Amino acid sequence: MRERVVKVGSALVLVLAVACGPPAVRDGGGVDGGAVDAAPGVDAPPQQPTVDASTVGCTKIDVLFVIDNSGSMGEEQTNLIANFPMFISVLDQSGLDYRVAVTTTARQYSYAMTFPFGGGTIPMNTGSGDNGAMLQPAGCNMPRRWIEKNDPDKATMFSCVANVGTSGNADEMPLGAMRDAFEDRIQDGTNLGFRRPDALLGVVILTDEEDCSYEQPVTLGFTESLCDAQMEPTMNYVSFLDQFTGHRSRWSAAAIAGMGPGQCTSTFGSAEEATRLKSFVQQAGANARMSSICDGDLSVSLAETLALFESACGGIIF
Repeated sequence: MRERVVKVGSALVLVLAVACGPPAVRDGGGVDGGAVDAAPGVDAPPQQPTVDASTVGCTKIDVLFVIDNSGSMGEEQTNLIANFPMFISVLDQSGLDYRVAVTTTARQYSYAMTFPFGGGTIPMNTGSGDNGAMLQPAGCNMPRRWIEKNDPDKATMFSCVANVGTSGNADEMPLGAMRDAFEDRIQDGTNLGFRRPDALLGVVILTDEEDCSYEQPVTLGFTESLCDAQMEPTMNYVSFLDQFTGHRSRWSAAAIAGMGPGQCTSTFGSAEEATRLKSFVQQAGANARMSSICDGDLSVSLAETLALFESACGGIIF
């Protein structure tokens, strides 16, 4: 296992800026690089202010973890949970006002499948899912759906809520779950209150599979799987976060997944190449990064993620 030393600075912040107009309507399809799926008449993101000393930098961070809860994630979750106290400790040392929430990659998605030899088309679905809801398990003693800086015993709560299990469906949709969290689950009140207009928004995705996110119903052939074709263009998720926060500088994302090429393996299991997450990170630019879930020690990836968020916070524009 390679050892890397990562210096994490003294400031970390994630901020959610208030969008000016109504939420975008999902209207996906096509290949990566497709048009933004906004509804006609949606207000454009606000015109950016002139940058001066009063409009750059942040002191708050709101972080969402999207954790794969499929059957192959047992070892990786154990590794992640073991390093959460370190993550919280570094946040505490930063002096920043932070919030941390957890959801899973599982979504209840409906689609259709066409059967051969006159079998017709029948409705299908992926089964139950959290659909972006921020988790608040009864046994974790969480006063709300997220953890705040001044909560007692934060590391224990964080490790508890992140123990999402391995019973989630096998069609992982981390990008779709992220969008659900900040769109549908805010609109229906589930995650309302998490997002703050003066904080940097940070997203951390942890998965050992490819992203298979859809936003519109699809019809598949009998031999096709949800990850075969027609997923939502990854650029649409970048554009959604731009609209949601109001500016590319106001959000940052880290994907801890299979780097490729092909499958990787470590003492904590194997991971498929996450080509769509790689595309998402590349399209997001300097405020996004990807690291390998097969590195063996997730403390390195988490430390690098915190350093990324710190850097993003320093360049945020309000």
